Amino acid sequence: MADEKISRLVEVAKMYYQLDYSQQDIAMSLGISRPTVSRLLVQAKQEGIVQIKIYNPEEDVEQIAQQVMEKFRLKHCVITPVASFEDPLIKEKLGEAAANYLYQIVESGDTIGITWGTTLYQLVKKMQPKNVKDVTIVQLNGGVSYSESNTYAAEIVNGLANAFNTTPHFLPVPAIVDSIVVKQAIVADRHVKKVLQLGKKANIAIYTVGEPGEQSTLMQAGYFFDSDIEILRENKTVGDICSRFIDRNGRICNDNLNDRTVGIEPMDLSEKKYGILLAGGASKIDGIYGVLTGRYANILITDQYTAKALLEMESDDRNR
Repeated sequence: MADEKISRLVEVAKMYYQLDYSQQDIAMSLGISRPTVSRLLVQAKQEGIVQIKIYNPEEDVEQIAQQVMEKFRLKHCVITPVASFEDPLIKEKLGEAAANYLYQIVESGDTIGITWGTTLYQLVKKMQPKNVKDVTIVQLNGGVSYSESNTYAAEIVNGLANAFNTTPHFLPVPAIVDSIVVKQAIVADRHVKKVLQLGKKANIAIYTVGEPGEQSTLMQAGYFFDSDIEILRENKTVGDICSRFIDRNGRICNDNLNDRTVGIEPMDLSEKKYGILLAGGASKIDGIYGVLTGRYANILITDQYTAKALLEMESDDRNR
């Protein structure tokens, strides 16, 4: 008799929860009343046949964020859930999350340094104006004169300046030049020097990590000699921050190339009150890991897939 009762409870539960029958449909199908169906469903829960689990994705995200903060000793980690691990979607969601975060932290008198790229462009597109005073916006590294993809350098700096009702400070020079002598001449210019000094003293820095290898915007722009590329490959570069190329441990991969780069130094990034790394996606995981290992950022804004991959990499390294 008990087995028959359990079988009936299982049957009703399956029809309702798995097959999406209404209680009225179940009653008609089994030749019982609707109140009886309702009573059987209640009994199924009481007997443990039906166990309802509510999954809150925000709770999972908060837990992952806490783990990332602990592993990489960050001040803050913002993880935005994305429906799929696709770059366009990730960039849009990260841009929105970063715009919200920046809106919350910016105060009158702040100096915000920012670099360029499609992810940061999404931030500017989502940025809401904020009524603050005496905010300074400065470009952290030189740009590129040619790229197969738009870097949005001007749009980003202008857009951020508009959001905070201020005048932008551009760095209208190449990110990388042919020789150290040329670089020394450029940074000696008083206008360039002023912008570089503003970037160095910025209390907020927002940047992403560029892709390594042939996907690099700087490599596509033709700024590298063959010897530069060979050294980057030998030293296993994982990407760049503000046009400075690093390996998986956050070390500079090519000293000569680094000496020819115009922009903020990586160590200056590590001293910011808010050093915000905004990046996500499969091609960026190693680069993000290098930035965090090198302690260049104290705040990470990413997606849940990238965050989980970063945690697994950390765990793998500790077990070697």
